[in-house]
Amino acid sequence: MRCTLGVDVGTSSSKGVLVDADGAILASVSRMHEVSRPRTGWVEMDGRIWWDEFIDIARELRAAQPDAEVVGVGVSGMGPCILLADEDDEPVRPAILYGVDTRSTAQIARMTTELGEDEITRVGGSTLTSQAGGAKIAWVADEEPEAWSRAQRLFMPASWLARRLTGAYVLDHQSASQVSPLYDIENERWHEPWWERYASRLEQPPLTWAGDVTGTVTEEAAALTGITAGTPVIAGTIDAWTEAVSVGAHEVGDLMLMYGTTMFLVATGAATLRTPSMWTTAGAFPGTRNLAGGLSTSGALTAWLKELTAADYPRLLAEAAESGPGARGLLMLPYFAGERTPIQDPDARGVIAGLTLQHGRGDLYRAALEATALGVRHNVETMRAAGADIRRIVAVGGGTQGRLWLQVVSDVTGLVQEVPATTIGASYGAAFLAASAVADAGAEPAITDWNPIAETIEPDPGLRETYDRLFDRYVRLYAGTRDLVHELAAQQRDA
Repeated sequence: MRCTLGVDVGTSSSKGVLVDADGAILASVSRMHEVSRPRTGWVEMDGRIWWDEFIDIARELRAAQPDAEVVGVGVSGMGPCILLADEDDEPVRPAILYGVDTRSTAQIARMTTELGEDEITRVGGSTLTSQAGGAKIAWVADEEPEAWSRAQRLFMPASWLARRLTGAYVLDHQSASQVSPLYDIENERWHEPWWERYASRLEQPPLTWAGDVTGTVTEEAAALTGITAGTPVIAGTIDAWTEAVSVGAHEVGDLMLMYGTTMFLVATGAATLRTPSMWTTAGAFPGTRNLAGGLSTSGALTAWLKELTAADYPRLLAEAAESGPGARGLLMLPYFAGERTPIQDPDARGVIAGLTLQHGRGDLYRAALEATALGVRHNVETMRAAGADIRRIVAVGGGTQGRLWLQVVSDVTGLVQEVPATTIGASYGAAFLAASAVADAGAEPAITDWNPIAETIEPDPGLRETYDRLFDRYVRLYAGTRDLVHELAAQQRDA
């Protein structure tokens, strides 16, 4: 039986699937891990974990289906992450994670002054924010000269796995476009003057597309993973874009909502749209561009409440449903780890307004669900104002298993959401990309056959006025508390 194997490295776990030629999942495996937060605003991880977990996952998947013939391997991972390695491919420091890591504020300010905001936007598509990979590289050069003196290569989780599997040193265009400002988005290449200025000691990874075969499994990798030597491996890309592929939400006019530890949104179009509030990137495939956004917390916020209240999810969801729309007068800002889009404020912090002694944990949990939904609405409205033509919304990720959360997002945003049959996420998309890469010409699989839409979530029109008022208050609450919260954020850094 011919199969493809897909593995995705996420913020809180690595997941792998073995998928047959018709898209059926034959086996799935996950490995939990944690990020490190050594200082306020720092979020990092030992990159060696990614390969160790891939080995474990691959061997367990192979053991679960010993008769399966793995004909292709797909890889994916969170990002943009900055993992710098030496000449022997040993990490020189832990990987710096995507926009939830806000350490590079000084580098963002300096690079913006040196290069000019308009020129940065013209070349790379976006202003510099905590998501910008180039600023994180500059931080290492500025703050950790010993590590920088040993750095020679640049990796992200997908390219790190591809390197370990095949020996190839590449980076896909989508990931590269988030190493801002070092990538030229219109010409789809590294921007040589700025690479020389900020990353000259690093060997440039050659650029490819997410679904392209980057090499084949080496004898050494085969011995470790149990995957046959010579098996093709794709380049892969960042998990949110691979998730979009997994549900067929990567065509022009599509918007993907990824429910995970963080919330991510990817709108696909043919034109390069530029707005300071969002991220403009290359698409996963040639000829496409994306306008993307992300909340710094979503599942992380509900998990925090679960731990804080010592209640399980079914109980919290039942109590949140009982609380009802508006959470009995509570309003929460979900900025517990700063916020990415559209406010681009690493010093934003969580706020809970309206608390009384009559409120319980169900009200807090309902307010948290509504807070993430309000954040999604803020992003969608910003995307549309920038010119995004959003015709279809597809939901994906672990959070789609909870019907209440989906319904709250549809009610708050007024959006219809399509939920596919399989929402396991990026690992499934990676397996699909691998299957497409190794298929005979004209016989490539269709994601609509692999993963048809199973459910549609309709907003309740009777709640529109309620949530319009709440959204207005949400925007005003941030504006009204921003200065004070920034003072508290500074105090937290000093501590």
